[in-house]
Amino acid sequence: MPSPVNPTRAANLAQHYVPAPTSYDELKAPDGSMREHFRLLFAHLDGLGNAELERRWDKAKHLLHENGVSYNVYHDPQGMERPWSLSPIPVVHTAEQWQVIEDGLAQRARLLDLLLRDIYGAQRVLLEGVLPPELIFGNPHFLRPCHGMSVPRECWLPLYCADLLRRPDGSFAVVEDRTQTPSGAGYALENRIIMSSVLPEAFRECNVERLSLFFRALRDTLHRLAPHNRDNPRIVLLTSGPYNASYFEQAYLAQYLGYTLVNGADLTVRQDHVYLKTLGGLQPVDVILRRVNDDYCDPLELRPESMLGTPGLTQAARSNNVAIANPLGTGVLQTPAIQAYLDPLCRMLLGEELKLASVRAFWCGEPAALREALGSFDDAVVQQTFAEGFVEPVLTRMLDAQARTELLARIRAKPEAYVIKERVDASTTPTFCEGVLTARALSMRCFAVAARDAYLVMPGALARVADGVEGTEASMQLGAGSKDTWVLSRGAVTTFSLLTPIDRPVALSRGGSDLPSRATDNLYWLGRYAERAEGVARLARGLCARLRELGNQHELERSTEFVPLLRALGAQTQLSYTAPLPGEITLDLHAVQEQLLAAVFSDGKDGTLRAVVRSTLRAGRLVRDRISTDTWRVLAALDDEMKTTPAELRHDPFGTLLDLLNRVVLRLAAFSGLAMDSMTRGHAFRFLDMGRRLERALTLLVLLRATLVERCERESSLLEAVLDIADSSMTYRRRYLATLQVAPVIDLLLTDETNPRSVIYQMEALTRHLEALPPSRDGLRSPEELMALSVLTDLKLCDVAQLCAPGAGGQRQRLSAWLIDLGTRIPALSDSLSDRYLNHAKLSRHLSLRGAGVGPNAADGGKGGP
Repeated sequence: MPSPVNPTRAANLAQHYVPAPTSYDELKAPDGSMREHFRLLFAHLDGLGNAELERRWDKAKHLLHENGVSYNVYHDPQGMERPWSLSPIPVVHTAEQWQVIEDGLAQRARLLDLLLRDIYGAQRVLLEGVLPPELIFGNPHFLRPCHGMSVPRECWLPLYCADLLRRPDGSFAVVEDRTQTPSGAGYALENRIIMSSVLPEAFRECNVERLSLFFRALRDTLHRLAPHNRDNPRIVLLTSGPYNASYFEQAYLAQYLGYTLVNGADLTVRQDHVYLKTLGGLQPVDVILRRVNDDYCDPLELRPESMLGTPGLTQAARSNNVAIANPLGTGVLQTPAIQAYLDPLCRMLLGEELKLASVRAFWCGEPAALREALGSFDDAVVQQTFAEGFVEPVLTRMLDAQARTELLARIRAKPEAYVIKERVDASTTPTFCEGVLTARALSMRCFAVAARDAYLVMPGALARVADGVEGTEASMQLGAGSKDTWVLSRGAVTTFSLLTPIDRPVALSRGGSDLPSRATDNLYWLGRYAERAEGVARLARGLCARLRELGNQHELERSTEFVPLLRALGAQTQLSYTAPLPGEITLDLHAVQEQLLAAVFSDGKDGTLRAVVRSTLRAGRLVRDRISTDTWRVLAALDDEMKTTPAELRHDPFGTLLDLLNRVVLRLAAFSGLAMDSMTRGHAFRFLDMGRRLERALTLLVLLRATLVERCERESSLLEAVLDIADSSMTYRRRYLATLQVAPVIDLLLTDETNPRSVIYQMEALTRHLEALPPSRDGLRSPEELMALSVLTDLKLCDVAQLCAPGAGGQRQRLSAWLIDLGTRIPALSDSLSDRYLNHAKLSRHLSLRGAGVGPNAADGGKGGP
């Protein structure tokens, strides 16, 4: 179909854009005209108009937030997790421009692959003096245990990425080579998904190359590397955990590619083979796509203090029983000093000239290089030769005289520790800053994967935009933003998707026993935290609704339900509520309001609603690869609700708080519904649901213990409140009409097998789940099953009328003893379940709930979740 957009009219949005004077500008030519390959895109943007463009971009930001796209920034005083920043205007390259990058990166990847093979093999580059031995043997990332090791298919560099910039003359140069754990491809994919949904017309009309073929090549390469079981290898993605800078991307890629996300403790080595520890037993692992640095992967041979790796992994790789991508030891090439020698290395190993040059670099360990580098020291970039982690490069032009003198002294004292690079004015790209298009420095992270006979370069990149126009590299650790990168196709673009059926048949399966114990633990606590949050929200909502109906202080003092309900709220949120006997305290309306707000919003206690919602989100983040996008969006929306502050409630505190709590309860109900209707009935669902069932039973026991053990005058209003909080009012009214008595309430909430909110209903569900878990070796019932059956039997045999009979002093002593007994046995069941299946030390997980606790230490949970 002909395009309805006229490219010649692409002027309005960019008419006030001013490029940087010393840099190549991606959008505008030196004469101020728009470059041809941007015209169609900007014609679409101009055609949308400012209001529609703003609406679409609000949608994009909403999608990024809902999807939980984030990047962890270390040592950030505002918090480690930073929301992902994406510009609404992509970087656009013609097919001819991209061909230069593609050819250069493919050659560079072949060169580095051969160089790694030589470094860990014959070491000709050292023997012939092409590469200084100090850069290898003095490099902490040169792993001596890996020397002489063979790797599957002799592929030392399955995945490679490089950070590029464009010089003022328009040519491209490589700033850094990433050979160890190349990251960013998942962020590039997420950027593409967002941009293609926000600007679908422009994306289609511009004929943009798709990224899916790259990820298919990556998946095919990992399959091909498998030393065993090549038809259907087990591939895992090894992560260092949620505190890694790019943890979101790791979870996202694992989900997208269909791999299990694991950490080092999820794996074990037995007889030089790697296994995944699952509830169903040990499962052999064929390929590891790792995102853990080389030396942290094996505390046995590489770094003894590492808590992130798997002991024996090096020996398993050495025995060719597992493929690791990228292989251990590839971090040796991530020193910037290597770039100073790539030209002669390319001529030696490939017999070719290097097509894609590096930014000019000098390793100061060579006297001649040091002298030459110091000649341009006033406007250079200084890096450490062997940096540990992220170390910000030093721009010498930004230093004052004293700092420059001190740096020079350090370089002269220990020259081999430094690399000096030329500073390049990176190209600029338009980015919205406060609603105005502004020039910002651009760098691109480009990716290549080793396909069957050549390296395949992704037709796109993770473009990164600095805060200004200075520097040679835009770093996410320094607050850079990102852009999608569009490569315009010469012809028709592929419609391939990773979800497209493949020709060869696959074996049918209803598996699900390959659930790592880490994921099991996190799912269990996700269920517990979500249910705990719902319990607090329902109780706070019940209190808030009744406080809103009060006319004055006198009505509060005459009421009988507020003291027991406040006692229950204190127990569930672990706040220090006093609980005198009814009639012996004068309630103050303002004080009660403050107590209620503290129970919802306080940051100082683990059990407040805000704290529990945060714990729910944290547990959800740890299992991002196990939950659906819709489920994550519910959790993100729940977190948004709790960002409300008490100051926002000052005009109508009870009304506004009630609306908030209603929304929180609805969000949590949506979470429960998605879990029930969207998860297959495997071990993941079972542990999530067991967490919910245990927490619901404990929450209800706390409520009953705090409210119905002591008799009070005009008890009907308290019974009505308890039924409302337990979401059982409708059932009670239908059975008993207007009659409110303690025994029917206790029967409905404690021993009624048809009520999905009752304690016995939770225990029956728990028993069914426990029976479906992997059996013990002796074939006998597990201790958890026996404990659950014991509690269930006692509930079935319970005489509710006797329990509710009042004793001396007006207390229901039998009911109190019964609730205390249940409140002791159910947490013990949780402890036993955790010790058996979740692989934790036998520590008490009891969490003291002061004021109206159940059992000696009240509700279960001392571990506090993942």
